[in-house]
Amino acid sequence: MLTDDTSSLPGFLGTVDLAIAKLEAIMLALGVLLMALNTVANVLGRVFWESIYFSEELNRILIILITFAGISYAARHGRHIRMSAIYDTLPPWPRKLLTIFISLVTAIFMLGLAWYALQFLLTTMGRGRVLPALQIPVWITLCWVPLGFFLTGLQYVLTAIKNMIEPDIYLSTNVLEGYDNDEREV
Repeated sequence: MLTDDTSSLPGFLGTVDLAIAKLEAIMLALGVLLMALNTVANVLGRVFWESIYFSEELNRILIILITFAGISYAARHGRHIRMSAIYDTLPPWPRKLLTIFISLVTAIFMLGLAWYALQFLLTTMGRGRVLPALQIPVWITLCWVPLGFFLTGLQYVLTAIKNMIEPDIYLSTNVLEGYDNDEREV
């Protein structure tokens, strides 16, 4: 059984896998906690005093953070939507090849999106715009987008590698393909 301090990947790949897992956990935990605290504080402020003027902007930043950390987290846990009607009818070996192919193609798209998001971030950085209430540069709110796409791309590369070195079929580095007891193939 794997714990939070172990990876099913060998050597350097396991270290990368653990680093991504810790980064995702920190980003998601901080994002959700800060959003909850900000929202509660704003509600209390509205009831007893006045609204926190920057609350909406802060929550918008945190939603971006949670969304793009969440896509990597979902990939790690094999929770992205799959269209598996044809896939489920294939025998194991073609399913394994298809899983590797899908993981690599998805990784290419995610890394490509990370590149374009980084270019957008750099363009936004050059414009010098700031948020109206917080008065921080807009680009700071967007830095999570290329990071989230990059981490997701790495997660899919690791999934492809895992499927290349292991005999079983993996949806992610730690999730075996198959259905839970309460699920069934249709």
